[in-house]
Amino acid sequence: MTAALANIRVLDFGRYIAGPYCATLLADMGAEVIRIERREGSEDRYLIPVTDQGEGASFIGLNRNKKGITLDPAHPDSAEIKRRLIASADVVVANLPINVLRKLGLDYESLKAIKPDIILTMVSAFGSTGPYANRVGFDSVVQAMSGAMSLTGFAPTPTRSIVPFEDFGTALHSAFGTMVALFHRQQTGEGQMVEGSLLSTGILLMQSLLAERHVTGIVREQRGNTSFHTAPADVFQTSDGWLMVQVVSNPIFARWAKLVGRPELIDDPRCSDDLARGDNYELINDAMITWAKQRTTAEAIAQLETARVPCGPVYDLESTLHDPQIQARELLKYLEYPGSPKPVPVAEQPVRLSATPAEIRHRAPTLGEHTDEILGGLGFTDDEIAAFRLAGII
Repeated sequence: MTAALANIRVLDFGRYIAGPYCATLLADMGAEVIRIERREGSEDRYLIPVTDQGEGASFIGLNRNKKGITLDPAHPDSAEIKRRLIASADVVVANLPINVLRKLGLDYESLKAIKPDIILTMVSAFGSTGPYANRVGFDSVVQAMSGAMSLTGFAPTPTRSIVPFEDFGTALHSAFGTMVALFHRQQTGEGQMVEGSLLSTGILLMQSLLAERHVTGIVREQRGNTSFHTAPADVFQTSDGWLMVQVVSNPIFARWAKLVGRPELIDDPRCSDDLARGDNYELINDAMITWAKQRTTAEAIAQLETARVPCGPVYDLESTLHDPQIQARELLKYLEYPGSPKPVPVAEQPVRLSATPAEIRHRAPTLGEHTDEILGGLGFTDDEIAAFRLAGII
C-alpha cells in the first residue's frame, strides 16, 4: 500500500508542540519528515523526561516517524546545507516569529528564491502581522488572552486547562492548510505560505462565547465544571468515585429526568430547554447529586447508558491506560526508545482512513541520529560532514 504522502519531503524546524505535531501528522501519512534541531537538542526534547538521557514523553510522542539531524541555522557557514535541504524539500514547517525566520533565511521569500514551488507552513503565537507579530508566546498565554481562562475553574482564580488545546488545535489547522497547499501545487505548480497561529486558534475555539457576549451582553462567570448552556452537565460524586454527565436536548433530558425519579422536571418551565436548564443548573444538579451518591460509579454508568444519557467515569491516568475501549481500538502504541526503562505509549493519529491509513512506522529520532545519512544524500562527502561537525555547524 502506497502512503498518501509518499515522496513528499518536509523540513521540520518546529519546536514544542504546534509546529512539530503539524509535521508529525504529515509523517504519519507517509511524508519523509526531517526534524532539524540545535546541536545540543531543541528545548522540547527534554520536557517531561522519561529516559536516562532526559528525552521527554512529549518529544517521543510528537516526533515519531521522523528522521533527525542537528544543524545550527544561524551559523554563517550553514548556508549551503540549508540551501540543499530547502532545494530538496516540498514543505518547510517552522514555528518561530517572523523576524527570527527572516534572520535565519527561512521566511517565504528566502525559501522561494531557492525552491520556487516551496510551501512554508509558518506557525507562531500571534501571527506574522499586527502589533504582536514578533512576540513569543505559549499555549497558556493564548488560553489567557482568548478569554478561556477567565471562564475556566472556580472563582476567583483564572484557570488554564492542563491540556494544551491551543497548540494541538493550531497543529491540526496548519496540517490541514498544508494539505490544501499541496493539492493546489499539484494542480497549478505554485507554492505558497500557510500560516497558523495560537491566537487564531484560541479565538476560533472561544467564538461562541465571544459572540454571546458581544450580541447579548450576557456576562459569564466561572462555574467550575458546570456548563453555561445546559444541565445536568457536571461531575458528580458517586459512592466510590466521580462521573461526568452531559445532557443536551429535550429528549435526552426527558430520559434523564425519568431515570433519576424526577419526571416532573420535564414540564417544569425552569427546564423548558437547554438554556433554561443551564440557568437553573442548581435545581437540576441537586437531583443528580442525590441520585449519584446512592450508587457506585459502575452502577450509575450502567443505568445512564441504558437510558442513553451521555456519561463517563472520571479516570486517573492509570485507569485511562487500562480502559478496555482504548485498548480495543489500540489508541496507544508502545514504542521502545533508547534509554527508556519501558516502552513509551505514543498516541495513534486520531483520524482513520480506510484506503490510506496513518501509520506509526518508527520511533522518534535520537539527537542527530540521521545527520550523516541526510547530508550524504544531499551530496556532501564524509570529509565535508566531518568538517561541518568540527566547525560546530552540525
